[in-house]
Amino acid sequence: MGEISSRVQANMDVVLQQVCAELPHGGDHESRKYIAEQLIEAVEAGHHTLGDLTAVARRALLQINNRSNST
Repeated sequence: MGEISSRVQANMDVVLQQVCAELPHGGDHESRKYIAEQLIEAVEAGHHTLGDLTAVARRALLQINNRSNST
């Protein structure tokens, strides 16, 4: 992965905290890791804005919730 600017890193941190706050106890390690990986992939694909990253993180959260509900 290339160098991530401090602004993009800050956006990623904010989004991860906001989205994981919706999970019980702030989310377990695997859930947080999955969302963070999705954010990294989005940044590598050129999505750097807070809005873009929030959409990616919320989509990842839905996927986590769908997996939990189907088991």
